[in-house]
Amino acid sequence: MSDKTIAEIIDRNEVDLLNEWLQIQKESLAARSDLVSPGEMQADSRNLLSALREAIVAGAEFDASRATWARTRDVLADLSRRRAQQGFSPTETATFVLSLKQPLFGHIAAALESDPKQLTVSMWSLTLLLDSLALFTTEVFQKSREELISRQQQAMLELSTPVVELWEGVLAVPLIGTLDSDRTQVVMQNLLEAIVAKSSGIAIIDITGVPTVDTLVAQHLLKTVAAARLMGAECIISGIRPQIAQTIIHLGVDLGNVITKATLADAFLVALRKLNLAVARV
Repeated sequence: MSDKTIAEIIDRNEVDLLNEWLQIQKESLAARSDLVSPGEMQADSRNLLSALREAIVAGAEFDASRATWARTRDVLADLSRRRAQQGFSPTETATFVLSLKQPLFGHIAAALESDPKQLTVSMWSLTLLLDSLALFTTEVFQKSREELISRQQQAMLELSTPVVELWEGVLAVPLIGTLDSDRTQVVMQNLLEAIVAKSSGIAIIDITGVPTVDTLVAQHLLKTVAAARLMGAECIISGIRPQIAQTIIHLGVDLGNVITKATLADAFLVALRKLNLAVARV
């Protein structure tokens, strides 16, 4: 049987094939029906069938990596990205392709029942093709999920490193949790942007919520202080607890002439004095 004949079988049985395939998908995704509408599922199924038929009619070899299967890969890539965002699992996404085997093989078997040898060859070729397409959906899904997680982590970093204006000319950056290279970059960027936007001359970096300070964390703090100085702002580090002070001394970290205070309140008072301001009791 020629590739053209396979395309003809898909054409001739498209309605039944599509309905059978949709029924299998609905049964396998019964618990996830809230994530995808019947209309979307039908449109995705119809698009994949159309792309498969188009590639087969074009005389494409059953190798999904070839250029002739580009439209098929595009259809599946779009579906994989959407399902990654909708909350499907990689298995559920790959099942979209694999569930086509049952109805498609059934119609091909009926058309080739008189030629067992050709039936075996056709079944094997289509099995390899659909399996490779299913793997392709998994790869795109995983990449899309990683990109989504990366964007979410970036958003969380930005939300977890706010820059607060305590007073005109005085900014504060309260840090909570571990301070790594990525977070340091976000802190530095947010602080420098705020220094420019608010025309601030003093920035307080509060590390009360940082559980431990090691050599790497100290280096990150010094980098942030140096960057702020280049923008014309002086930094004060607050939240230096006794344990952190001992750790910094033990590590031999030189904070240079950076002003350090035990609490944010103490650091704020220093900042006010530098601005020739004072807090008075009424």
